[in-house]
Amino acid sequence: MKLDTSLYFITDSTGFSEEEFLRRIEAALRGGVTLLQLREKDKTTREYLELARKVHVLTKRYGVPLIIDDRLDIAMAIGAEGVHLGQSDLPIDLARKILGPDKIIGATAKTVPQALEAYQQGADYLGVGAIYPTTTKVKTVLTSTDTLRDICAAVPIPVNAIGGLNRDNIDVLSGIPIAGICVVSAIMKAEDPQQATAELKARAQELGLI
Repeated sequence: MKLDTSLYFITDSTGFSEEEFLRRIEAALRGGVTLLQLREKDKTTREYLELARKVHVLTKRYGVPLIIDDRLDIAMAIGAEGVHLGQSDLPIDLARKILGPDKIIGATAKTVPQALEAYQQGADYLGVGAIYPTTTKVKTVLTSTDTLRDICAAVPIPVNAIGGLNRDNIDVLSGIPIAGICVVSAIMKAEDPQQATAELKARAQELGLI
């Protein structure tokens, strides 16, 4: 599968039944997300594995790569297209050694040195932020748009902005050569996830971000 990070959807199952969670994911896929990351911080390994299998059925149906957050073992167990690693996770060069050259490895970077290290170790793309405060359960450190711009200039791999982004505030990214945007709540908590995805994509295209 081709790596297209232009509209990168990161899931959050908090507060949803599994049925509703999967329904929202499929709606987002119909709406046009290009990459999907399954992120589960509180599930047991077995729960995460079972959910990942179900999500993978959906992403394969729509031809969208599935990225597993943090967990190399889960990604390998279900044959996911890739994994996303944070600063406290397994080092990227070791993950690459385990996964081989054909899987997608994404990395979180908040500074130019972190971005350069991730690129040099074999990351395929970077998630940079948080641009705005977020409501997700991950710890967030705000990243300025100047730092985002500097990271884009420092590495030749796709750089995505992340953190509190939605249709109404992504104009702050105008003029920065990002490859795409990562969103969680803007889709996950939308009344109509398919429509929210389509509108977000249209706005990003209008601003020349993707």
